[in-house]
Amino acid sequence: MAKESVDVLIEGGKATAAPPLGPALGPLGVNIGQVVVDINKKTESFKGMQVPVKVTVDTDTKAYDISIGTPPASALIKKEAGVAKGASNPLLEKVADLSIVQVIKIAKMKEDNLLGKNLTQKVKEILGTCQSMGILVEGTPANETVAAVNAGKFAEEIKLEKTELSAEEAKKLNEEKARLQEELKAKRDEYLVMAKNILASMEGKSSNEKRKKLEDADIPAPIIQEVAPTEKEEKKS
Repeated sequence: MAKESVDVLIEGGKATAAPPLGPALGPLGVNIGQVVVDINKKTESFKGMQVPVKVTVDTDTKAYDISIGTPPASALIKKEAGVAKGASNPLLEKVADLSIVQVIKIAKMKEDNLLGKNLTQKVKEILGTCQSMGILVEGTPANETVAAVNAGKFAEEIKLEKTELSAEEAKKLNEEKARLQEELKAKRDEYLVMAKNILASMEGKSSNEKRKKLEDADIPAPIIQEVAPTEKEEKKS
């Protein structure tokens, strides 16, 4: 049983029989039109993103299998949330808020790569990643959203595999993101003031002593790095 594979990069939901896909599949004798339809179904959730697609064809039976490559879940979460990065300290900082609909969308995008046996379990996997990134879901920490899923709160949305936000939902999420970003900036400014006050009180102390004092005061690591570089880094500069 001979198999051949075709690897292409296409825009989600917009595969066509034109190059590079059509000419590559032509010699393999498969129904190109049906392959295109199947690829577009599988990549519909990736609209606007370039998606790696692999079509493996049994050259004897003409049966084929389509596998979709996806970015890491964290990258998809950041794209949905509209943020460049997750929180440096997820337990204390929250950088954005997603709806359960967006989480379902990401779970469906990653469904071939997740361990869950059903969509509910896969949604909870994505919620776990949200928790590690400081991303709220439905206005609450993602671990609390997992508890809500377990209680059946979002059973209807998951059953319907809802993946599209209404204009009103999108507007509310954007407003919430702006509010969270303002809070994050205010918190950062507060930490900077605290850090500078601590450093001012430790004039003449070693870099290691200063960093230890900042850590004991729960100053976030990125800010410690910014205001109190290690001795090795100080020598380099």
